[in-house]
Parts: sequence; C-alpha cells; structure tokens
Amino acid sequence: MALLRCISRSSDFLRSAGLFYRLQSAPFGLTSDEFRKRGKDMVDFIVNYRQTVTTRKVRPNVKPGFLINALPKEAPQKPDSWDDIMCDLEEKIIPGMVHWQHPKFHAYFPLGHSYPSLLGDMLSGISAAVGFSWASCPVQTELEIILLDWMAKALGLPDHFRHECGRGGGVMQGSASACILAAMFAARCEAVRKLREEDPDNDPDNPKHASCYIHKLVAYTSAEAHSCVEKAAHISFVKIRLVEPDEKNSMRGDALEKLIKEDLAKGLLPFFVNATIGTTSCCSFDNLPEIGEVCCKYPSIWLHTDAAYAGTALICPEYRHLLEGIEHVESFNTNANKWLLIHTDCSLLFMKDSDKLVNCLLVDPVYLHKEEGDAVDFRHWGITLSRRFRAAKLWFVLRTYGLEGLQNNIRHQTKLAKYLESLIQQDDRFEIANEVTMGLVCFRLCGPEELTKQLLLTVNDEKDIFLTLASVQKKYIIRFCINYYEATEKQIKYSWTVIQRHAAEILKKQGKC
Repeated sequence: MALLRCISRSSDFLRSAGLFYRLQSAPFGLTSDEFRKRGKDMVDFIVNYRQTVTTRKVRPNVKPGFLINALPKEAPQKPDSWDDIMCDLEEKIIPGMVHWQHPKFHAYFPLGHSYPSLLGDMLSGISAAVGFSWASCPVQTELEIILLDWMAKALGLPDHFRHECGRGGGVMQGSASACILAAMFAARCEAVRKLREEDPDNDPDNPKHASCYIHKLVAYTSAEAHSCVEKAAHISFVKIRLVEPDEKNSMRGDALEKLIKEDLAKGLLPFFVNATIGTTSCCSFDNLPEIGEVCCKYPSIWLHTDAAYAGTALICPEYRHLLEGIEHVESFNTNANKWLLIHTDCSLLFMKDSDKLVNCLLVDPVYLHKEEGDAVDFRHWGITLSRRFRAAKLWFVLRTYGLEGLQNNIRHQTKLAKYLESLIQQDDRFEIANEVTMGLVCFRLCGPEELTKQLLLTVNDEKDIFLTLASVQKKYIIRFCINYYEATEKQIKYSWTVIQRHAAEILKKQGKC
C-alpha cells in the first residue's frame, strides 16, 4: 500500500510538473517572431500618423467620459487579438487625442518630437533598467554624465556646472517642476543647516527638528513665473512671495530686494529666489544680473534659474546674452523636450555644487548596492528612485542632428514667429502683447478685455486651430506658439486668417466694424 501511495503521489507530481511545463512554455503576449512583425507594423503606423496628422482635426470633438463609456468596465480575462487592439486604437484612442505635432497646434510651448528620439526611447524600453545607481546600470549613469557635460558646453553655461570640472554637474529629471522642487529642497536643507549653526539654543547632541526652522523660510519668484514654483513651495512647507514684474514683465532687483527687506524685518529668512528665462505666459525674461547682485548681498539665498522653454535656445550664440548674471546662480534647469526635438520627458538640471543636493536627498540602505570609488549614484540627485534611460534619446538626437541641425530648427521657428508678428502688425484691430524674441507671439483684440477672451473661446470651439489664453499686466492675451517642426509661412498665415475671420464676426456683433 505504501508503494502504491508513493506511485500515486509521483504520478500527481509528474502531471503537475507537466502542466507547469506547458504553462511555462505557452506563449504569453507576443513571441519574438510576432513582436518582430507587430513592431514593424507599429513603425508603419507611427510614420503614417506623422505623415497624415494634417488631415485630422487638431483637437478632438469629444466630451468628458467619452472613453469611459466606450471601453469595458473590466480588464479582459483572455487575450484579445492584435487586430482588435489596433482597431480600438484607431477607432477609440486616436479620436480622443490632441495632436501636439499638428501644424495648427499653437497652444502650449512645443513638445519635441523626432524619429531619433523615438528610437532612443525604444532602447530605453528594451534595457528595462531602473538606473538608480552606477552599479544598477553603469552605461546609463555614465552616458548621462557625458551628455549633461556636452549640453552644459553647448548652452554656454559656466564650467562649474559640469561634472568634469569638480563639484558641479547635471542630471536628467522628469520635468521642470521636478528640477525646481529638487533645487528648493537643497536650498531648504542648506538654510536649515545654517540656522542650526547660528542657534545658541541648539544642542549638537540633540538637535532641534528641522520644522523648528522651516516656518521662517521664504522663497521668492516673479508673479509671471510658472505655477510649479508655488507648488514646490507648498510641498516644501515654506512661504512664497510673488514679486510684481516691471512693464516688460521682468522681475527686477529693486522689487525683489524690497520684499526681502520686509521679511528680514519680520524675523523671517529669505532662502530661495527663482529667476525665469522665458516665462510661460509671454516669454519674458527676468533681469538676472540685477537679481544676482541682490542675492549676493544675502548669503542665505539660493538663486535658481528656470529656463524651461527659452533655455534650449542658448545653443544659438545670438541668445547667449540671456546668461548675463549666471555666475551668481546655484542651479539651472531647461527642458530638452521642448525645442531640441526630444519628446517628453527630458529635463536637464545643472548644479553648481552637487554635494548640496546629494546631502539633502541622501538615503543609502544596504540593499541599494553602492559601488566603491567615485561613481555617481543619481538616485541622490532627485526625488524618485526609479530612473528611465532618458539619456538614450538625447544621445540619438544629438548624434543624428548635431548642434547645427538643432540650431536651425530653433532659428526657423523664431523666423516664423517674426513673420506672424508682421502679419498682426498689419491689422489695426489687434495689438502685439509681448516682445517677440523666440517662438511665442502674444496678441489681443483692441478694446474691452472680454473681446479677446471671446475670440479665444470662439476659435478653439471650432477645433480647427488650438490657442491658449493668458493674463499679463491684468489684460487677457492670446498665446500663439510656433510648435510644428516643419511649419511653413503658408500654414502660419492660414491660422492667422482663421483668427481674423472670427475676430471680424465678433466685432460685427459688437457693432465695431
């Protein structure tokens, strides 16, 4: 009987092992041969999408909930066929997209896009490396170091922002928001350290918690700065003050210092100033030399420069004057995924002294293997631990286009912006609302504020072109950004005629023409 039971158990084990083997050997998802075929199909789909995007409406004609009502309420229990998946992609997913790479898309700042960038992302995907340390993927770390040094030179940044020159260096982040938050965290850490050192009641053996000092900290930025600066302050639990800009929407040194002195008189500690090169609303430029001189008077202040949009234009020598005052800056960020034909996400953060950032974010458990020696571990340079191989797409783009090709793209779009400016100036119903120096043109209808707002809503409702509204100097303005990488004067003029047509209809109803 014992022998029979043993044989029975052995049979059960063999049957289970056979089932396990069949399950393991059964293809899940796509086999290598199927992936090769479907991958080629997807490349064809991508190329066809790019070549035919002009035949689509730039904005979808959908309402909130359109996709929720179109897709099942639960995930499929069994695999769907590839043909069904692609059918749903074309019939249910694409119709809900805003086509950022459309020649009639003028709403936001450009989101870079190119075939080399896409190929780099494929390499990032296949490596599947987290890249939190040198040991986790050496080439991911070292290529990032090399490329950030390349970019620091290409942008004309001071030597101290490069890895090869000492304590400084650059790192890739997911967005300008992440760059600014990391810089503010580092500044806060430095400010708290100094407050502890100066506090006669602080016991080195039993130091006060950081919260005892954080409530004193104040950050400053222009009222025209991106909202992510305010969000970073909220996350950091520090006060923030908005500095009113001058008539050219530029934050000036005297206005900043006035607020700093007010806060010092209240017993507060100014610790962080954000200066913007190329504001979101109208692409204005804070006066960096003046701001830098003010910050130098107050050792507790960390000066950061946010150049998310305009910063990449610094690869063109004619824009290098915007870097006057950069010697006073502790940290600098720009978005390669705007004007450098690289799709999101690829934001570059440069530090004058990287130790200040690392010391702020250093957490080093044993299970995150640390390489001996001078290896850089980028997990200490940002908020997240997991890091994609973003350097791959920047590497592909720089190698494919060269700096000359990227410079030509920026100059082409700037030339088109000046062309649009000339068209607007020929129509006395409109006025230009910003100094057109790059790819953004801002304008408004002459007359009451509501006319400009109504024009924007009417144009966007038609869904033929896409624009955005902003408020500058308490006036509504319409932002028209040159985004399409192959835009032509003919396409720009078409968009302008659409705007003129709607303006004529609005003014006619108002009895103004």
